[in-house]
Amino acid sequence: LDLMTNTANGDDGRPTCRRCDLHHACNCSYSGFTRVPMVTDQALSLDLSFNNITMVTQDDLMGHSRLTLLDLHANGLAEIHPSAFDSLWSLEELDLSDNQLTVLNPKWFNKLELLQHLNLLNNPYSFLGSPSLFLGLSELRRLMFGGPDLKELRREDLSGVTHLDELTVHANNLDRYDSGTFGDIWPLGRVTLSLHGPFLTNPALAAAVLNDVCYPETRLTLSDLHLAHYVSVQPFKDSINMIRYLSLRNVSLSDEACVSMLALLDGVPLSSLSIVGLTLTGEGRWVTANRTDLRSMDEFFASDVTILDILKFAMVSELQYLLQYQKKLSIINAKLFLLSCYLTKMMVNTLYLDVSDNLLTDLTLTYMLCDSEETLQELRVLNISGNLLKSLSTLSRLVTKLTKLTQLDISRTSYNSMPSSCSWPSTLRYLNISRAKLTFVTPCLPKSLQVLDLSFNDLKEFVLTMPILRELHLSGNKFLRLPAGGPYPNLQTLTIQSNTLNAFSLSDLQSYRRLENLEAGHNKFVCSCEFITFLHSQLTGSGDVKITDKHQTYVCDSPLYLQGEAVSQVNLSIIQCQPVLFVSVSCGVALLLGILVAGLLWRCHAFWFLKMTWAWLKAKRSSQRRRRHRNTEGTDPLLSFDAFVSYSEQDASWVENFLVPEMEEPSDSDSENPTSPLTLCLHKRDFLPGHWIMDNIMSAIERSRRTVFVLSENFVQSDWCRYELDFSHFWLFEAGGDTAILILLEPLSKDDVPKRFCKLRKLMSSTTYLEWPQEEERRPEFWRSLRNALRGDDEQEN
Repeated sequence: LDLMTNTANGDDGRPTCRRCDLHHACNCSYSGFTRVPMVTDQALSLDLSFNNITMVTQDDLMGHSRLTLLDLHANGLAEIHPSAFDSLWSLEELDLSDNQLTVLNPKWFNKLELLQHLNLLNNPYSFLGSPSLFLGLSELRRLMFGGPDLKELRREDLSGVTHLDELTVHANNLDRYDSGTFGDIWPLGRVTLSLHGPFLTNPALAAAVLNDVCYPETRLTLSDLHLAHYVSVQPFKDSINMIRYLSLRNVSLSDEACVSMLALLDGVPLSSLSIVGLTLTGEGRWVTANRTDLRSMDEFFASDVTILDILKFAMVSELQYLLQYQKKLSIINAKLFLLSCYLTKMMVNTLYLDVSDNLLTDLTLTYMLCDSEETLQELRVLNISGNLLKSLSTLSRLVTKLTKLTQLDISRTSYNSMPSSCSWPSTLRYLNISRAKLTFVTPCLPKSLQVLDLSFNDLKEFVLTMPILRELHLSGNKFLRLPAGGPYPNLQTLTIQSNTLNAFSLSDLQSYRRLENLEAGHNKFVCSCEFITFLHSQLTGSGDVKITDKHQTYVCDSPLYLQGEAVSQVNLSIIQCQPVLFVSVSCGVALLLGILVAGLLWRCHAFWFLKMTWAWLKAKRSSQRRRRHRNTEGTDPLLSFDAFVSYSEQDASWVENFLVPEMEEPSDSDSENPTSPLTLCLHKRDFLPGHWIMDNIMSAIERSRRTVFVLSENFVQSDWCRYELDFSHFWLFEAGGDTAILILLEPLSKDDVPKRFCKLRKLMSSTTYLEWPQEEERRPEFWRSLRNALRGDDEQEN
């Protein structure tokens, strides 16, 4: 995980770099720093290359004792404090190349006892300095130093260096060398020398250097040489017999130098000669070297060959025998258009032949392979990729006679079609036809193949039976789906990157019996729920097939809102992935919640409240219409009863025989203070016929000053009484709690009243109610109390 670079200054004015990954590798290159930035003290590697740092102070690297790699390459560094690296006890690799260090200070390396790799190349110092820079660096295994200004190397300069895996020295302008300077370093695994100037002007110095580094075990590379004449080749004279592996890089040879070099190589035990970047300045007149014996050379490699005057250049056939002994022969990118049949017939020991990136055609290839004659009978590997070949049938016919051929590379050619059938060597196991122009494949491909590379063609399908195929490479084509695995029972590796695959599934992979490795990144994946779930399981390694390319290459192409997202980072919700299941579960949960809520509402009598609220609102509207009608026509006021009596039909005899006579008839029991009669509203006599019962109840309650509830067991069980209770319950909320009068005909507690009538239950707890006495002598007091309650405080009897 890379973090953004923070170039804000710290407390001491130094910039800060936070581009460190989870492995504590900090890459702060190309950031424009002019000072060593502050990084985490947990950093294990710090790359500061290609900045503008000119100085390293004593404190810049303090606290970085865990650092194992420090790269200050290409900074213009001119000054380093003597103790700048003292705290880097764990440092194993230090790169100070391509800077402006004119003097190298031995104190820089005093504390770097674990240093293994040191690069001091291309700084403007003229000598290494004294005492030796490398005293105490006993673990040093790779050393690179030198540059265009290096003038001298003294024997004591490399004191302390005992053996190296790799030594690189750039000394193109060296003019003093003490013999034996490199002589004490042994073993030397690989040596790379740039000695352009000494080879031209001071062959003795160049010879002294070569004599010190040439061992049979050492691989020697010489770069940037211009061998123009006989003298320039003489540094090899004394050391050539000790060289077994010689590489030349960026070298130019004249005809005279070539002849001289071949004369030096005559009969020497050189095993391998590699030339990369060869420029031939002559005309190929090498006849005088026609007796050179190179039979000990097993490998010859020549790449990037340039002939300055190719029209005049001619290699006579007498010199072609120089290539006949090599077991491994490579002539790459040399503008080679013809290799004679005569030469290939002489190459009886050649096992490996690479003539890629040349100008061979079907015609010249036919001549090179001697058409129908036997040649290259021991050849195992043939690479003719990057040539101007067009006929696959011609090629198959030519290589059929190579009876030991196992690997054939014909990639980067112009093959655009394939014949229906071909003949191939029965030994052929590897075939590379990548980066051609094939649009289809046929049974022309040999069934003996174990590895087949058809990458970067224009294929849309691949349907062939190849029973022993182990690797199939189909990247860069136009496949919409994975090929069926049935025809490839032994396939272990499949690469199909950069196609147009939308998806693949477990069943696709299971069709391959032995598939172990799959690379299918950089395709146009449709990130469906099934594909994402499946690929997540594969990327985590839970499947039998291992995804071997980077997980970041598996990117969604659609749907649009996921385009560009790495599949490994996408997590779709259950709504997107299982809509039916989600709807089913949601409906089930909603139904369960509905049942629970309904039960809770029923328990809390919410349905009753809703029902009564609706009835109350309807009755209320009717009452308001009646009130407006009365006001408009000037009729009687609304109130017309002293009390509305709510009672059960089973208690009607008590109401008619006791309550009504007592309340509505004048009382003369007290002759001095007679009482006036009261008017009661009874549903039997006062409800208007033909009207909705709810309206009659609502109207009766509204038109009465009080509501008298005659409570009994019969009252609680009566439906009509419950309606009257319901409406009075709502009326109590609107008119206030003192409008209700409770009469208990028989002992009845508030718990006998339904719980939904919370207001009435509260009234029974907080309001005095009247109990009908069974004793005759207590009844006058009962009637007196009831009259007083019905009239109100201002009308009570004295």
